[in-house]
Amino acid sequence: MDNSSGVGVLDKAALVLSALESGPATLAGLVAATGLARPTAHRLAVALEHHRMVARDMQGRFILGPRLAELAAAAGEDRLLATAGPVLTHLRDVTGESAQLYRRQGDMRICVAAAERLSGLRDTVPVGSTLTMKAGSSAQILMAWEEPERLHRGLQGARFTATALSGVRRRGWAQSIGEREPGVASVSAPVRGPSNRVVAAVSVSGPIERLSRHPGRMHAQAVIDAAGRLSEALRRSS
Repeated sequence: MDNSSGVGVLDKAALVLSALESGPATLAGLVAATGLARPTAHRLAVALEHHRMVARDMQGRFILGPRLAELAAAAGEDRLLATAGPVLTHLRDVTGESAQLYRRQGDMRICVAAAERLSGLRDTVPVGSTLTMKAGSSAQILMAWEEPERLHRGLQGARFTATALSGVRRRGWAQSIGEREPGVASVSAPVRGPSNRVVAAVSVSGPIERLSRHPGRMHAQAVIDAAGRLSEALRRSS
């Protein structure tokens, strides 16, 4: 067998997963694509299904399972976090404001990295904080490029509108003024993965007294640049 690792069962499981990379397959299709005996292909596909690495579509065909997407997301998050520290620190130093990195998790967003202001009033969100997807500039970023159905659901009860998100997509950044928390303003921009999908939002936040009621005019370009550096790092490491 080509590319043998010396562990036969893993090599055969890898053959099954590679065969499903091109799309759904019946058992007969798996046998044809892998060259495995029919009982072996069936046994491996069912075992991989047990571990959620393989699933079935509506026609009962084998497809790649949700566990693979979860592992891929975790790998992307590791790369993102490895790069985030220096980028957020630079963004904080350039703007003089606290900088954060958010990722979406279900109906919430989580601060996965942050750089605090070095002196004066600190407005950072602690790493690990879970915040609403209904308000705030980073919530707008994480929502704006969603599929239409998920976007429609997400807008129910939100402090921003579909029109506002259309503007976010057009400019490539979002701002909020007292939207999530009274007296606090923020500016955010999207971080994109290798497939160009939005995977995170970079933000700066601080009191409206410092950021003004037009925080995007002050900091949008710096936030866009930081998001671009993170996006480029994800592309390079993919």
